[in-house]
Amino acid sequence: MKIIVTGGAGFIGSAVVWRLNELGHDDILIVDVLDETDKWKNLSPLRFADYVDAYDFIDDLGQFEDCNAVFHLGACSSTTETDADYMIRNNYQYTQDLADWAAAREIRFIYASSAATYGDGSAGMDDGTDELGKLRPLNVYGYSKHLFDLYAARTGLFDRIVGLKYFNVFGPNENHKGDMRSLVNKAFDQINSTGTLQLFRSHNPDYSDGEFGRDFVYVKDAVDMTLHFMETSNGGLFNVGSGRMNTWNALADAIFNALDLPRNVQFVDMPVHLRDRYQYHTQADLARIRTAGYTAETTPLDSAVADYVRNYLIPGKHLGD
Repeated sequence: MKIIVTGGAGFIGSAVVWRLNELGHDDILIVDVLDETDKWKNLSPLRFADYVDAYDFIDDLGQFEDCNAVFHLGACSSTTETDADYMIRNNYQYTQDLADWAAAREIRFIYASSAATYGDGSAGMDDGTDELGKLRPLNVYGYSKHLFDLYAARTGLFDRIVGLKYFNVFGPNENHKGDMRSLVNKAFDQINSTGTLQLFRSHNPDYSDGEFGRDFVYVKDAVDMTLHFMETSNGGLFNVGSGRMNTWNALADAIFNALDLPRNVQFVDMPVHLRDRYQYHTQADLARIRTAGYTAETTPLDSAVADYVRNYLIPGKHLGD
C-alpha cells in the first residue's frame, strides 16, 4: 500500500508510522512542517519513502493520486493558541481541501478530530453525528476541529471518511510539544529537577483538588484504534480513548510508582486565563468503535505510565529506537 501520513513527524503521526513499519509498510509519504523543535528526531528510527513540506503538498495534490490511504494527523494542536484565523486556515480549511480531494478519488481518508470538541462535556461525549450542533468547544483549537466535523456531516462525507476524536493521548515521541506535552512527560522533568510534582488546584466547587481528571489513553492504544480503520469500510466519527476517567491524583501516583519514588505533590492555582475553558471531566464512550469491530482492551493507566517512563523517558528513546 502507498500511504500518506500528514503530521508524520509529530506525536501521533510518527507513532502511526512506527506501527505501520511494524506491520511491514514502508511505502509511506511523510507530510509535515519541520519547525524549530526537535520533532525531526521522531523520524530517525522510522522507514518511509519520502518527506514533503505540508504546504507544498496541499498545493500540488495531483502528483499523489496513486496512494491508497491518507492519515491526516497534522494540525496545530495547541489548546492555548488564540490566533483564530490561523487555526481555521491550518486546521479546518486544510482538512476540508484534503478530504474533498481524497473522497473524490476514493482514497481512504482518516483524520484527527479531538475530544476538545466536546467542550465542558455538558452536551455529552457521544461520538455520533446527530448531536454535533449542540457541542460548544472551549477554545479555538476545539472549534477548528468541530467546524470540520460539522462540514463532513453536512456534506455526507462521513459515508466515506473516518474522524477520530482523540482524548488525552500520552506516550513516546511527544517531547517536542512544549507546553502541550502530557503531564507524564512534564512530570518526569519536574520531579527529576525538584523532587516535586505540581498539580492545579480545583476552581470548580464540584471537584476536590486532584480529584478531577481526564480519559488518558496511551499512544500505542490510540495508534491501534487508528489503524483499525485502514482495513475497514466504516465511516463516521469515533472516540479514541481508554474508556476510563482517571484523576490527576491517580496519574500522579502512577508516575511516582514508575519512578520508584514516594508521592510528593504540591497543588498550585490554575492560571486565570485557563479557568473558564478547562475540561474537568472527560471519558470516552467506546461503544461505536466497538461496534465497528475494534475489540482490543486498552492499557491500564499504571501499566501504560510504567512502560512510557521506564522504557522511553528514562533511557531517552523514541518509538523504533
